[in-house]
Amino acid sequence: MSNSRKRREALLYHAKPKPGKIAVVPTKKYATQRDLALAYSPGVAEPCLEIAKDKNNVYKYTAKGNLVAVISNGTAVLGLGDIGPEASKPVMEGKGLLFKIFADIDVFDIEVDATDVDRFVETVKAIAPTFGGINLEDIKAPEAFEIERRLKEELDIPVMHDDQHGTAIISAAALKNALEIAEKNIEDVRIVVSGAGSAAVSCATLYLALGARAENITMFDVNGLLDKNRTDLAPNQQKFTTDKNYKNLAEAMVAADVFLGLSVGGLVTKEMVQSMAKNPIVFAMANPVPEISYEEAVASREDIIMATGRSDHPNQVNNVLGFPFIFRGALDVRATAINEEMKMAAVHAIADLAKKTVPEQVNIVYDEVSLSFGKDYIIPKPFDPRLIYEIPPAIAKAAMDSGVAQEPITDWDKYREELMDRSGTGSKEIRLIHNRAKKNPKRVIFAEADHLDVLKAAQRVHDERLGKPILLGNKEIILELKEELGFDADVPIIDPKTPEEKERRRRFAEIFWASRQRKGVTFFEAKKWMRERNYFAAMMVNCGEADALITGYSRPYPAVVKPMLELIEKDHGVTRVAATNLMLTKQGPMFLSDTTININPTAKDLAKITQLTSVLAKMFGMKPNIAMLGFSNFGSSKTETSQKIREAVSYIHRNHPNVVVDGELQADFALNPSLLAKEFPFSKLNGKKVNVLIFPNLESANITYKLMKQVDGVESIGPILLGMSKPVHILQLGASVDEMVNMAAVAVVDAQNKEKKRRAKQKNQAK
Repeated sequence: MSNSRKRREALLYHAKPKPGKIAVVPTKKYATQRDLALAYSPGVAEPCLEIAKDKNNVYKYTAKGNLVAVISNGTAVLGLGDIGPEASKPVMEGKGLLFKIFADIDVFDIEVDATDVDRFVETVKAIAPTFGGINLEDIKAPEAFEIERRLKEELDIPVMHDDQHGTAIISAAALKNALEIAEKNIEDVRIVVSGAGSAAVSCATLYLALGARAENITMFDVNGLLDKNRTDLAPNQQKFTTDKNYKNLAEAMVAADVFLGLSVGGLVTKEMVQSMAKNPIVFAMANPVPEISYEEAVASREDIIMATGRSDHPNQVNNVLGFPFIFRGALDVRATAINEEMKMAAVHAIADLAKKTVPEQVNIVYDEVSLSFGKDYIIPKPFDPRLIYEIPPAIAKAAMDSGVAQEPITDWDKYREELMDRSGTGSKEIRLIHNRAKKNPKRVIFAEADHLDVLKAAQRVHDERLGKPILLGNKEIILELKEELGFDADVPIIDPKTPEEKERRRRFAEIFWASRQRKGVTFFEAKKWMRERNYFAAMMVNCGEADALITGYSRPYPAVVKPMLELIEKDHGVTRVAATNLMLTKQGPMFLSDTTININPTAKDLAKITQLTSVLAKMFGMKPNIAMLGFSNFGSSKTETSQKIREAVSYIHRNHPNVVVDGELQADFALNPSLLAKEFPFSKLNGKKVNVLIFPNLESANITYKLMKQVDGVESIGPILLGMSKPVHILQLGASVDEMVNMAAVAVVDAQNKEKKRRAKQKNQAK
């Protein structure tokens, strides 16, 4: 993607459809006059009076307990420097978004026009009663140290400057595990630090708390070595001065055990890494360009343990592993501070999590056979779902043990369940799908690329490296639209109707005719069909000239699915093709089947649809808990439809006892665990969260998923075709750009999965 294109897309993302990235959303009913009277006057007076009697009641009657202020004065924004409070606001909104999506913490971003320490501190103190915690962000050193110190002393809520402590906590966890793998003791290792800003000083300080010795730490800033004669250093930097006589960074790194980089890219050479001690640990965390690239570092020596701040390499030191969950634990016990004990608890919890068996969902997301503790996995991955219920309890317990918790937790099992419930947001599933697609992008045909929105989707798929687009359609129109969009990437453009494609059309027609000649298709008709883009696209996938396709943006579903069913074979052992929609709900991801193919399936068809959906759910790392829906519960109706559902459930229970499925069930009982447990304690779904819904016919499934999209604003990915031997996926007429991008990511993941199965089969046959 060109720089101008990146700039335009970033600006458009922040400006449309409405400016900014976060909003205030009511959490109480407000539809009636009664609701409004309770929300404001006169009803609001009652909680006001209760809080006036006891200030602690503010946590009971307001959102304070789950509200964090992300506060900056814009003096050290990312790599942009001192750009002012207004210019820092997009970053603060982004931090608020991360708090919400990873730990379900609400945020107000506060940009303060104050560079003077006293004025800044007084401003934050004055607004602190609003919040349950304060996250300081992008404040330059040395003022950042003094601001945080004073606010921690003078406020009775958690305060943390994430630029300092977030990086320190994650890198300390990584260092703890790296030293274990390198078989070195932290008391003995020599550490060289490039950078002496707030993050670097905090990292080194936390390393001391882990057991490192100050005399073994050597630190450099832009002016060189922090030696005893320097007079330009802040108090926090002075404790890392040395009387050693290193002329430069290269000399200091000779025989060093650990290098920590929080400075500028390209500062470290291969020779400098080669000069380090055996099993060197290199944390090159300058962003976006590390002090030394991952490729250079690992090529320089085999025994290196390497981490960066980048997501495209192993061992990403990412603050998102820390701050959302640290504040989550602190808020949940109403901690009065985030102290050293809590930070150290985070270090150990993050480090320990990397040693535990990695859930299959994480392996799938990161396209790994089996992630396990070692040189390339010293810290958990940012999308690990266990972070939300492993880190906050450790923080909460440390707060309790150190005496800063005002509301101790007594039922830890219940607390963990509450944390798990907080993680069930749909956007997470989109990130997981996209992240997995990026691991191994595949060739995806966009069969209607001469439509503007389709081309926009293809552009995003290319720019975000989700896949490798192949554009089908009128070449002249596509080139005009590409120019209009600034889509300057060199991607294949194919127009099936042009003379240039005559030979390929003939070859495809012969293959198509050979498969359909006894089903009424003539060679003349086969040649004619190959001029039609969906037939041509399907044959490209069939012949291995593309890995997947998406189509259907401009044509009715039945017209588009026909060539797919005619040209693409069913998968091995599949007798019934179906479709499902992945709905990204507030309760978590949920599959709805069959939404587009089978109008009135039989009991056996329903059983097959259930099996296909179960396999897909597992492909996305989910453990399927399946409810077969109807208008009655467990035999309360004797109608034909109800009987069909019961027969399907009975068939699965007999023949596939490991599949967790039950029914027939009304939707409210399926989705309300307490209701189900109360009325039907015998159900196989008791104690489980239903994430797959099977409908008795196409009408009910199609109406439900479209109703959820329009009324509740639920995001949908699909319909996803099930049971096909090739990754071909059909959009709903007029799908949005986002829906097409998500469907392309699903198509890539589908292609990855089918490739793995094919290779596994070939391997078994070779044996």
